[in-house]
Amino acid sequence: MIPRELRLPPEHLYPSDEWAIRETGFSRRWMGNAETIFALSNGFLGVRGTFEEGRPGIEPGTFCNGFHETWPIVHAEEAYGFARTGQTIVNVPDATLLKLYVDDEPLYLPTARLRTYERSLDFRRGVLTRDLEWASPGGKHVRVVSHRLVSLEHRHLGAITYEVEVDRDAPVVISSQLLNRQDSRADDEPRGGNNGDPRRSRGFFDRVLNARQHHVEAHRIVTGYRTSHSRMTLGVGVDHIIETDNPWRATTTWGEDLSKVVFTVDARAGAPIRITKFFTYHTSRAVPARELVDRSRRSLDRALRDGYGALEVGQQRALEDFWHRADVVVDGPRRIQQAIRWNIYQLLQSSARAETTGIPAKGLTGQAYEGHYFWDTEIYVAPFLTYTEPRVTRNLLRFRHSMLDLARDRARELSEDGALFPWRTINGEEASSYYAAGTAQYHIDADIAYAIKRYVDVRGDLGLLTEVGAEILVETARLWAGLGFFSPDDGAFHIHGVTGPDEYTTVVNDNAFTNLMARANLRYAAEVTTWMRDHETEAYRHLVHETGLEDDEILTWARAADTMFVPFDQERRIHPQDANFLEKEVWDFPGTPHANYPLLLHYHPLVIYRHQVIKQADVVLAMVLLGNEFSMSQKRRNFDYYDPLTTGDSSLSACVQSILAAEIGYEEKALEYFQYAVLMDLADVAGNVVDGVHVASTGGVWMALTYGFGGLRDYDGQLTFDPRLPRAWQRLSFALRFRRRRLEVELSHERMVFTIVEGKPLTFRVRDQQVTAEVGSPVVIESSANTSAPDAVTAFLDEDERRAADVSGGFGPLTDWVSRELDEPSG
Repeated sequence: MIPRELRLPPEHLYPSDEWAIRETGFSRRWMGNAETIFALSNGFLGVRGTFEEGRPGIEPGTFCNGFHETWPIVHAEEAYGFARTGQTIVNVPDATLLKLYVDDEPLYLPTARLRTYERSLDFRRGVLTRDLEWASPGGKHVRVVSHRLVSLEHRHLGAITYEVEVDRDAPVVISSQLLNRQDSRADDEPRGGNNGDPRRSRGFFDRVLNARQHHVEAHRIVTGYRTSHSRMTLGVGVDHIIETDNPWRATTTWGEDLSKVVFTVDARAGAPIRITKFFTYHTSRAVPARELVDRSRRSLDRALRDGYGALEVGQQRALEDFWHRADVVVDGPRRIQQAIRWNIYQLLQSSARAETTGIPAKGLTGQAYEGHYFWDTEIYVAPFLTYTEPRVTRNLLRFRHSMLDLARDRARELSEDGALFPWRTINGEEASSYYAAGTAQYHIDADIAYAIKRYVDVRGDLGLLTEVGAEILVETARLWAGLGFFSPDDGAFHIHGVTGPDEYTTVVNDNAFTNLMARANLRYAAEVTTWMRDHETEAYRHLVHETGLEDDEILTWARAADTMFVPFDQERRIHPQDANFLEKEVWDFPGTPHANYPLLLHYHPLVIYRHQVIKQADVVLAMVLLGNEFSMSQKRRNFDYYDPLTTGDSSLSACVQSILAAEIGYEEKALEYFQYAVLMDLADVAGNVVDGVHVASTGGVWMALTYGFGGLRDYDGQLTFDPRLPRAWQRLSFALRFRRRRLEVELSHERMVFTIVEGKPLTFRVRDQQVTAEVGSPVVIESSANTSAPDAVTAFLDEDERRAADVSGGFGPLTDWVSRELDEPSG
């Protein structure tokens, strides 16, 4: 992986704190980053970390998951089956604005004389707090304290408290605004834009939000909108409570793009002014705007009745439960705990209330990638959710099922049977205009099937299969059966014309990742349908009725899986990324300026495609997800070959490389890649944190901690541990939910402790030992019990493998060779 610059802000501005991100001074340089780092979300509603005063702002934004506008994708040269409908998440009206004027002078942070300043996001309270003292141009000392939250308990609700106190009498004006940024620009100015970076959101020249109804009452404003093309509807409302002993008055005005409640206060010295602003958002694909206005009014009624304090209590209660389930503790280098918890907190913010939607690539922290849902959810985020909050995983898989009819239509459009899920989408239609790196990534089908299997294996919830899972498995298996073919030359099942995870190598034959994942998809579909036929007859009859499933299809899936071609190069003893990958010229890495990364912004795709150069882990990812398909020596040889070719131009790569490096004993590489992953946003590793959080990478951080250093594996529902605790860390602990048990894992260099704190006894493997833990009887294994590989295995290790074993960390050498034949190809 190409070394990356870590753009860490100075510690005096962002000091270490295990439970918060703190900013102790205003800095315009770091402001764009901070808008992302301090963003708040609950999975449905998200607001970026801009200032209440509105200015300055780099990328201000408020987003509702799934609320989007559509637009026609215009291709310079048309072809049958190209994606037609673009979808972009809408930057909805901003309710966070509270502009402050003292002596008619605005508080403008870049030029304000700030005597004190601190802003913090507390991970245990879920509240963004700012406390500053401003020496105004008129000589007043003005203290301003704000608290902001997006409720985890109430999906549609957020709130701000804004308190102002002056040291001498002064006129104070607080203008609370509701601003439609999306449409409040000049007619010839694009509303957004990607500046040539395909990862960013496109802009709109046409109006997006059209007011259909509004309601104004006292300090309350509610507006109902409808989008111009997707015809989705939005209800947004604000209401206020003012608490002060000072004389005051208020005026309320409504506008389609700008509404205001302006509080004018004759402030006396030492008499605080406290305004509480509640805001609510509701969206729909079907109901009219007037109904969403009514819903918004009810949400505001409840908020005013219960008060801001109740929201904070509910927020803290939700977070206590979350950290009880999801915290990961590392006793290691300074500041690492802060970075880990920030990443895990982002997983909560992106998923907690994503109940009828997917999870956008940026969560709700930015408009990049158009707010689309990718495979990121199933492969990078779902593992964390499955082990900590399986309810959310189930909702996400049900959401995928809701797109099944459109996926069937897409498969037919591409002359295939079954269903082909869109590579990127919001509404279920394919939105990738570049098919080579979009639609050609057929592995999305297998990724969804993989997430279903993992959920069922870990949760033990067979009901998901009979409800929605089996139908998805049938249609995705049909897709593979039709897409591939049995070769008359070698009798193997081949899949041609696809793109794997590496988007720098497109439309290839027999991509190893795709073939391996398709094989797993086909096998699982055959297993599940056979089980349902034999044991869930009523559900099976329903499945047959819905899908037209025939017994011969199941036999074909099994045969295709059994004969699936998996590339293997006998000379290099590695798995080629695809059938022709090794024939290409290796990219000139020494001759490529560091400024030319990511390559996608500096080279034509054809230049990239004709070389051995990798955007993100491909074969390496297959070895993480399907590690039981590879021997340990295969993993090491594959990693050694592909690691130098991997640019890391995708944020999805570093975490995967860390996991495999840890498994094969490359401790320094594992820690290096983990550092890139855990600091992906906090140190702006990819150089685009201003566009939003890399949510998949945050999921990968959790995977690197538990799967990589914790050695967790769950192949076929069998829980195993083979830890790789780095020598620089003294302790690693985490908790898992597994089949209605709660298992706590604590690892140190002296011992491994596994404790069941809820549920029945659990039997699992720790390296080569089968153990059983139960409540009140933890399993304790001294590290000295596993300090060397078994003699029968050691005899087969070459010198490189011995060195790998020697640096595997505090838990001794690798022991997964026991049941493997080292040099046999897995295909």
